[in-house]
Amino acid sequence: MGRLGSSIYDKRKWILLIWIFAILIFGFFALKLPTVLSGNGFEYKGEYNQTRKILEKDFGDPKSSIILVFEKDKTISEKEFKEFIQDIFNKLNNFDSAKDIMSPFDKEGMLKNKYAYGMLTFDKKAESLGKEITNLKKVLRNKHGLKVTMTGEPIIVQDLNVASQEDLAKAEMIGLPIALVVLVLAFGGLIAASLPIVIGVVSILITMGTVYFFSYHFDLTIFILNIVPMIGLALSIDFALLFINRYKEELQSKSIQEALNITINTAGRSIIFSGLCVFIGLSGLWFIKIDIFQNVALGGMLVVLIAAISALTLLPALLGLLGKNINKLSVIPVTERENTVWHQLAKAVMNHPIIMAALALAILLAGLIPVRQMVLAIPGTDSLPARYPSRLALETFQEQFIAKEKRDEKKVTFVLKTKGPVIQYSNFKKISPIIHDLEKDHLVHTVISPFSATGIRNENQLYQFLQHGNAAQLTPLKEYFFRDNKMLIEVYLNTGEHSAKARQWVKNWSQKKLGIQLFIGGPIKFEQEIFDEIYHKAPYGLLLIVLSTFVILMTAFRSILIPLKAILMNVLSLGCTFGIVVWIFQQGHLGTAPVDIALILPVFVFTLVFGLSMDYEVFLISRIQEFYLQSGDNTLATISGLTYTSKIITSAAAIMIVVTGAFAFTGVMPVKQLGVGIAIAIFIDATIVRMVLVPALMKLLGDWNWWLFGYHFKRQQNPKRKPA
Repeated sequence: MGRLGSSIYDKRKWILLIWIFAILIFGFFALKLPTVLSGNGFEYKGEYNQTRKILEKDFGDPKSSIILVFEKDKTISEKEFKEFIQDIFNKLNNFDSAKDIMSPFDKEGMLKNKYAYGMLTFDKKAESLGKEITNLKKVLRNKHGLKVTMTGEPIIVQDLNVASQEDLAKAEMIGLPIALVVLVLAFGGLIAASLPIVIGVVSILITMGTVYFFSYHFDLTIFILNIVPMIGLALSIDFALLFINRYKEELQSKSIQEALNITINTAGRSIIFSGLCVFIGLSGLWFIKIDIFQNVALGGMLVVLIAAISALTLLPALLGLLGKNINKLSVIPVTERENTVWHQLAKAVMNHPIIMAALALAILLAGLIPVRQMVLAIPGTDSLPARYPSRLALETFQEQFIAKEKRDEKKVTFVLKTKGPVIQYSNFKKISPIIHDLEKDHLVHTVISPFSATGIRNENQLYQFLQHGNAAQLTPLKEYFFRDNKMLIEVYLNTGEHSAKARQWVKNWSQKKLGIQLFIGGPIKFEQEIFDEIYHKAPYGLLLIVLSTFVILMTAFRSILIPLKAILMNVLSLGCTFGIVVWIFQQGHLGTAPVDIALILPVFVFTLVFGLSMDYEVFLISRIQEFYLQSGDNTLATISGLTYTSKIITSAAAIMIVVTGAFAFTGVMPVKQLGVGIAIAIFIDATIVRMVLVPALMKLLGDWNWWLFGYHFKRQQNPKRKPA
């Protein structure tokens, strides 16, 4: 690290030029990133996808569809309403991009009172219909008292992309100015305060430009627009805060080059260890083979890597050029550390460690209580802000035209595949008992099958009808239910939306040995596979994070108890965080409407915060260790470490809370919950845990903090002396 410091100082101008060049190149591609993002990221290569492909290939299901919802007010006559609809579909007759176009006049029930709907189907995926949607917008024009709105997955996907970009801009407008104010309070000067913002913006820009190139090999979700800035800005500012604070401290008594060398050798080392903790924390998401988790792992790990590199190269180069000018444009005088509130707090905690530790633990345990009531759900249409017309139109369509018991949330699609034609008697004999078992199941509301469509209950009679029945009756029946060696069955459950019972039901059916091949599709099957993948794979990622963090911290501090304490306190503070999130969102407090917790939240918050909070652990314990190496006095070292780092840790936490908490004012619900969750976790960690519980336990454990299998720091030290 010492050689790195000297090298950076000597080549600081060249380093700055390289970074400027990188900013120009990657900044160009960062601007193009939104154009290659699509979908909510919940893609998983399982049975649901297999079934969907069979339905598309054999049964002619479209890959995507757009619904047109028409509405009139009371002043418009029925005749005018129909003329308005007909005029639009006349214009759509030349819309060649669509596979099929269905107007409200093509089927009974599509026109009702003041509402109507039509549908366009496509042989393209929802995320690939950008050009078609643009062309449709040119055709669809509202008139006085008459309205037509597009909805469906393609429109929702596009609107989520727009909403994510708007949310990012809003969060930056809220977060950056407040972050700058906090930095000014931390450093007292405008030049020092502006540098962390510069490092943060550079890290985000280069990361997003780098992520663009991964779009050729990965399906990138729109949420990456929120995740990369959320992690990148907070972490970059954290690193820069630590680095600049130490540099300013060393600059008081040393030359520019010496101050830079010492800073890289101390703060730089802390940045490497803390960055490694965050990097490994995010790597745990790779175990979960779902696009959104892979995306966050990719974007998060890249931004951590680039933030650490910029903090160890770009920032020292800038400081080397600025020199003592870093202290110019001061607006707030710096307080002597011995007179600060942090010094007094440190002494108070160390004087009453048992009381302080008990109080902190009581607060954390109280926050755990609501966790057991947590209900997790996959983000759906309700992720989109309610003001978006596509969401309102979809809700109108479902309320007006879809019977409550037949809405898609409860629908399960069965495709039965046989050896030879499905109508062959031996195959039909195997299928009939399966259908009758489904009809008798207490969780099943309705089964749509050849039995229900014809009203014939006896399998022999139905078989004879399928072989010799009237062609006019058989043709639509066979077109709907049969394709050579495959039969389609639709099952509607009475378990309610997002039900664990429904997920277990489809899982049980997937595992049954029926003598013929069964493919299950539909939203409930999709949910079951997503939940199972997370429940089965997340523990492996969490185990990697915990073990790796333990080894990293043990190596950094040559201690068993310090990493063990850090991990246990992190788990406890995260549990408290989840309880508060449930209380706010699921139970509907603080002005929020009750809503289920996004399935991604526990895994994301754990992996992100577990790594991010280690920043504070590394920053604090590194400084305590420095003083302990000088004095051999654990109590004195802990007080000195807290005094020197508390202001920086508090400032870093405040900035991270502001940057992530700013997403609480955004509209995309999973991002809102994620931002609030991270902000709460950081607040708890930087206050209750880092400022109270850690020093209290450091005091209670004494010199045992620094024990590692017989190796003890104190044995190598000089006699006790007060830290410089």
